[in-house]
Amino acid sequence: MQKPFIVGITGGSASGKTTFLNKLLTSFSPEDVCLISQDNYYKPREHQTADLNGVINFDLPSCIDDEAYAHDILKVSHGETVYRTEYTFNNPNVVPRQLEFRPAPIVVVEGIFVFYFEEIANLLDLKVYIDAKEYIKLQRRIVRDKVERGYDLDDVLYRYTNHVAPTYEKYIKPYKNDADIIIPNNANFERGLEVITTYLNAKIKA
Repeated sequence: MQKPFIVGITGGSASGKTTFLNKLLTSFSPEDVCLISQDNYYKPREHQTADLNGVINFDLPSCIDDEAYAHDILKVSHGETVYRTEYTFNNPNVVPRQLEFRPAPIVVVEGIFVFYFEEIANLLDLKVYIDAKEYIKLQRRIVRDKVERGYDLDDVLYRYTNHVAPTYEKYIKPYKNDADIIIPNNANFERGLEVITTYLNAKIKA
């Protein structure tokens, strides 16, 4: 099997990475693209770090099992299929799925720390950064965490102020200049999506 082309997609929390990815994947067959998301590599809750108020901070690099993440990316790139249980963000109303990551010509790795983790960043053939203004990201985060993850508004705002924003400034924003392509996503990302889609299609057909 020919070595896949590995694309890393990052950006601040609620910058629109998932929406962008969903649109991107609809342009390809499942056989052409494998998505491996950082969201499924969180360490167990008992291994997470709490802040001074006793609130677990899920927005630190130490929350992620980066060794397992890098290992699985390598396995897929070497032609192996990887199985992993979906991480459901401690939502008791969601039954976790058994995920299957199969080898494909394009492998997409996505998450807020994929540029930060050196062992993952070194595997990337293309680095894409999804950018959005701070107030827009906050609005999206409120909707996502309240609806999809069951957090109340006070909890969302506390985590954004004390965990999400500091993490962005320290571990995500500094790596923006490492990106090959920066896609603004304040209103839409259609032009950026078209550029990436066209480029990846050319890679598949090469």
